[in-house]
Amino acid sequence: MLNEFKDFIAKGNVMDMAVGIIIGAAFTAIVSSLVADLINPIIGLVIGGIDFSNMFVVLSGEGEFASLEAAREAGASVFAYGSFIMAIINFLIIAFVVFMLVRYVNKVKDAAKKEEEAAPEAPAGPSQEDLLSEIRDLLKK
Repeated sequence: MLNEFKDFIAKGNVMDMAVGIIIGAAFTAIVSSLVADLINPIIGLVIGGIDFSNMFVVLSGEGEFASLEAAREAGASVFAYGSFIMAIINFLIIAFVVFMLVRYVNKVKDAAKKEEEAAPEAPAGPSQEDLLSEIRDLLKK
């Protein structure tokens, strides 16, 4: 069973998947920073300085809180719709970037395929049947 597990791990697809997951985790940090540090301030400026991360409603009705973090630290039950909006924005940006990467990879694959198709084929030489019939004809003489 241990050998089967080693064979499974050593397969290329599993290793490719592991690399993809690791790069994806690092990529998530970059996209989160992009959204939080660059896109949200621009969106906030366009819609009047609203910070999505602090949009919430206190469900328990126990007081007013200056920020979502303060409400959570106090143990209040909150409906953090701003965090949900941020998650949607993050998803859309990640989906767009992945779309652009896949599109680029497909273009590179298509270009490589066209180059292979355009390359002239080397003459294959006579087939086995041609050689045998030529030998037969020579033997008849």
